[in-house]
Amino acid sequence: MFERFTRGARRAVVIAQEEARQLGHDRVGSEHLLLGILEQPEDPALAVLAEAGLDQEAARQAVRRLRGKGDQQVLATIGVDLDAVRAAVEAAFGEGALDDPPEEERKRWGRFRSGGSVGGHIPFSPPAKKTLELSLREALRLKSKEIAVGHLLLGLLREGEGLGVLVIADHGLDPSAVRRAVEAELA
Repeated sequence: MFERFTRGARRAVVIAQEEARQLGHDRVGSEHLLLGILEQPEDPALAVLAEAGLDQEAARQAVRRLRGKGDQQVLATIGVDLDAVRAAVEAAFGEGALDDPPEEERKRWGRFRSGGSVGGHIPFSPPAKKTLELSLREALRLKSKEIAVGHLLLGLLREGEGLGVLVIADHGLDPSAVRRAVEAELA
């Protein structure tokens, strides 16, 4: 499927991998694809996002905020209080036991720190896979022979359940309105 991607769309997927790695995430999610898409601000299909002030840095901050909050909320629904867990671990192992290690220690641990994926391929989450699949369907629906950055964004919006679309909505944008604007630009 990637042979049908334009240079910009391929770059967006590569950037998504890099973003997931830099954020310390073990999977590439739709939120990382959004960050990769936003790396292409000159793409006309992204004008609606740019006009609303949703750039890569704003999206990255939202990903950090929403992803952390989401994990904590999910755990709370099954009765896990992360603050209580942190307090218990720090009582047993010392203050800061769960903090990220210093840079020199991270270098020493190398690939073992993140499951062997440092510098390598990070797998795609189910919403990200669905986004890529839907981007192909969007390109076909719009009678395009290539999958462009705009098609990736349409796939992300059509998937509708991943963190990527939540970042867009969190920025005050209506995903349906964004979708219509992107479709108009690609038509």
